[in-house]
Parts: sequence; structure tokens; C-alpha cells
Amino acid sequence: PARLAGHSLGEYSALVAAGTLSLHEAAKLVRLRGQLMQAAAPAGTGAMAAVLGAEDSLVQEVCEACSAREVVVPANFNSPGQIVIGGHADAVDRALTMLAERGVRKAVKLAVSVPSHTPLMREAANRLAEAMTGIQWSVPTLPIVQNVDAETRTDPASIRDALVRQLYLPVQWTHCIEALVAAGVTRIAECGPGKVLTGLVKRIDKTIDCRALGSAADFDTALEEWTHA
Repeated sequence: PARLAGHSLGEYSALVAAGTLSLHEAAKLVRLRGQLMQAAAPAGTGAMAAVLGAEDSLVQEVCEACSAREVVVPANFNSPGQIVIGGHADAVDRALTMLAERGVRKAVKLAVSVPSHTPLMREAANRLAEAMTGIQWSVPTLPIVQNVDAETRTDPASIRDALVRQLYLPVQWTHCIEALVAAGVTRIAECGPGKVLTGLVKRIDKTIDCRALGSAADFDTALEEWTHA
């Protein structure tokens, strides 16, 4: 591999794969992260929704218009035409109503109550940062392309800082894939169950050979084909 990246929580998996975090320490951080996020947005106060077929600029404009009293912001830029918004539940509802009025035909509320990657997670991020100071961070064996800004990092301190900011800033997944392409990456392996990221990658750049490796057989097939390509 030439680079590593992970979507949202998957960034922790990428850091373990790169040797920056041990699996034990990453598991402790992920558990704490979930606890802090839930405490920051008690059940019923937050919401998220997937908006399909809308331009980034329209979603941003509508979120700003609906944020006078409460928070609603783009939380995940997953691919062109697929953006997740999040924030206070009522503000998310207002944004969905306005998007429909502006011609957006499909938007789906997600079955989550914690609005991750929004400013509502700022206090949770501060507390997570405190916990991170007591953990050993190592230089990654491979560069990490991080969610907050699609920048490639190898310095443990800057990696840690970006991981903290990821909790309250949007996931820039489209830009992450574009950064990989700009770095010369032509093949991407999605490691883990499912094919969600593979689908997103194909929407972002159809020239990338992306494979979902959900089993040992998938891995063997991809390795064989890529080795002899």
C-alpha cells in the first residue's frame, strides 16, 4: 500500500493498520469516543439525514439558513450528490423541509441520534483530546490521508490533532479520494464487511479500481489480479 485512509470511525482502523495506535489503545479510545458523543447529545436532541442528488453549495446554503437558533451543518461529504447533514433534531427537520422546497427529491433521516462531525461534538472532542495525551502515538508506517481536510500526515502530533477535530468537523471523503488520486493511487482496497466505501469511490472517480475485501477469498482474488495486471 502507498497510503491509508478511513471514513469517520474507520480512521482509527487506518491508524492501527499504520502502527500509529495499538489495537488495545484504539479500542479504548473508540469506546470513550462513543460515550462522550452520547453524553454530548442525549437521545432525542440530535439527528442526521442523508441528502441525495443535491449540490454541495445548496446543502450548505440551506443549512446556514436553518441554523439561526440551532445547529445543522453538512457532516459527511461522502461523494458528489451524497451528503449527510446533522445537528439539532428540529433544525435537521427544517433543513429537510427547505431542501424539498428547493427541489431535492430524496433525503432520508438516519437511524442515529448522535450528530457526529458537527459542532455539537466540540465538548466531546475536548475531552477526547485530554484522554489522547496519555497514549503512545507512533510514526505511521504509511502516510495517513485524514478526514478533516484530506491532508496527508506522518507526524503523530498532527495526526492526533486532526483525529480530535474530526469529531466536530465534516468528513471530507470526496476530497480524500481526490487526494489519493492526485498522489498517483489507481487501486483502492476497502477492508472490512460491506461495499459502501467502494460504491462511494466509484461515484467520486470511475477510473479507480476499487475492491471490497470482505473475506480472505476476496483478498486472494484481488492480490492475484493486481499482481498480474
